[in-house]
Parts: sequence; structure tokens; C-alpha cells
Amino acid sequence: MKEKEEENIVSLYPEEQKEHDKDWQKSIPAQVFLNYFFAINYHINNYDGIGLEQLAYFREVPPELPEQDVEDIKRLLIKSWSTEYALRTTAELGDEGFIKNALHWTFPQAYYAVFAGLQAFLYTRGIKSSNEALILREAGRLVVKNAYPQAMAFYASGHYDDFNINRLPLAHYKPGLQIAGKELEAQAQIGQFLRTTRRMKAKAVRQQVQANPETAIRSSKTGDLLQKFGPQHWQQLTWRVGYTSLFDLFGRLRISNSHREIERFITAEIDFKLFHQSLMEIVSYLNGIHECYVAQAMGLEKYEQFVQELPAHLQKSFVTDRLYNKVKPLLQPDSYQLGAAA
Repeated sequence: MKEKEEENIVSLYPEEQKEHDKDWQKSIPAQVFLNYFFAINYHINNYDGIGLEQLAYFREVPPELPEQDVEDIKRLLIKSWSTEYALRTTAELGDEGFIKNALHWTFPQAYYAVFAGLQAFLYTRGIKSSNEALILREAGRLVVKNAYPQAMAFYASGHYDDFNINRLPLAHYKPGLQIAGKELEAQAQIGQFLRTTRRMKAKAVRQQVQANPETAIRSSKTGDLLQKFGPQHWQQLTWRVGYTSLFDLFGRLRISNSHREIERFITAEIDFKLFHQSLMEIVSYLNGIHECYVAQAMGLEKYEQFVQELPAHLQKSFVTDRLYNKVKPLLQPDSYQLGAAA
């Protein structure tokens, strides 16, 4: 595959393959990025798969948390929610022009809102780290172990340029430049996003390994650092890459304002409100899952009390909405069924 395949999209529909003007050509990379996140959100909202309440992993209640762990988890959740609050505030205050020029901070906000919530969840499983690589690797393992609903349980595995896309049966189709309106289009776009992201991860691992004389792969003939990698060399690195999951796709949002990538988004002609809305909905979905796990581990009563005592900017907010619309119905289904019957 070509390294720049994100910029060279082949449509699912031949009639769409026509000449674009120069301005639109400049917008294609940003449009593709929007397509990816819209496709993820579309898939999550439309895929009828196994939910959190049906997962064996979710039913395995972890041991009672030490008090210090509870306090650390609370701090991580407040960090996650405050970042999500900032992301949502941008949407409430800004028109499309404002949202467009706010990408310098909204992209990383979306990622770190999810990352802090993920950390809180992993804390309940005894994984206490702030190392991003380790956190993302553990998240990938949990995706593979079916700790997440089926709608987001897709992942990529395999060696460099011999990747497998798992749990997305339609991912082998070539995506087009249109916003996904069918499950076929959504899975095709997510599949490509997984492949390009895994390729980037593999190259980053190679650079890291080759920069260290102790770990670098060398030529069997000369003993010099290997410059050209063949399949057998890439296979030596695959275990370091881990699995590529939705969390790695979100990691693509860590775009510095000094990078040229952010400038090509700002100058693009795409639907920025739709982009922002897609990000917010995915953030809310992922954070809601982690909140269910945390509330289960912490104890629903203690978790609810914590939510009621949050700082002013988080009082009666999306956090409270998720508590009563997602967390409590999941952890106390009988009482909610009785309430509905009454």
C-alpha cells in the first residue's frame, strides 16, 4: 500500500471519480479525516452488536478499591470531564469559523478527555500508569479481550503491510470521499483508518528501536544498522506495536499547532461543525463506558455521591446525564424496569 493512501482515495462508486478543482484537492486530506471520525460515530450509533451489559468481562466485578486508588481515580475523572467540558463549550460558543480556528486545542482536547477516562478505568484493574504507550497498549489488549461493546471492538493486527482488520467484516472495501451513509461505507473508512494508523505506529516503533544501539536490528552480513526492512525484519517488531484500536485512532488527534497538518485543516473547505459533533459524541460514548466500569468498581452509591459533589462547572452537566441515563440503568436494571412499569 502507498504511504499516502489517505490522500489517494478510490471511491466505492465509479461515478464519483471525477476531477476536483484545486481548492477541493487541497481539502481532501481534511475531508478524509472528517470521514474517518464520522464513520466511527456512524458505526457506533448504527451497529447492532453486543452491549456492555452482555459482556462477561463487565460481569467480573473487580476487588474493592483501596481508598487511595479511589481518590486517584476521582482526580483522573475530573481531569477527563473538565477537558470534555472545554470541548463542549467550544461547540456552544462558536460558529463554524470559530470551531474551525479552534482545532489547535479541540483536537487534543478530544483525545485527552478520553485518555484520562481510560486511565481511570485501568486504575480499577490495577494498571496505574501515565505512560501513553503503555496505556494505549493495555487498551488494545482489553479491546481484544472483549471488554468493550461490539460496536467499538474492532482492531488491526499483523505485520507491517500484512495487516488484519478484525471485527469489521466490510473493511476490505475501498472507501470513497463521501460521508458514510451506509454501514458498508463506514466500515470501509474505519478499515482504512486502522491500516494507515497501524502503518504509522510500526514506523514509529522502528525509528525508536533503531535509534537505540542495544535494540537496533543489524545486518547479518556487515553488522551495521539495518537501513532497509524486509518482511522478516518487520515481524521482529510486531510484538512491540501491539494491537491498533479505536484509542490509537483517537491518538491521531494529537496534532501540534506547529505542525503543517493543522494548517491544512484550517484552510480546508469541510463541515467543521459536523467534525466537532462527531468527536463530541465519540468522546461521550467512550467516557460513558469507562464511567460504568468505574462506578461498578467504586460502588454505585459512592460514585453517585462523588458526582453530586463535583466542582461547579460540572454540576448538573453531561456527567450527571450519563450517570442517570447510562450508568445507573446498567448497574441497577431491576429498579429502572420497576420504575418504567409504574
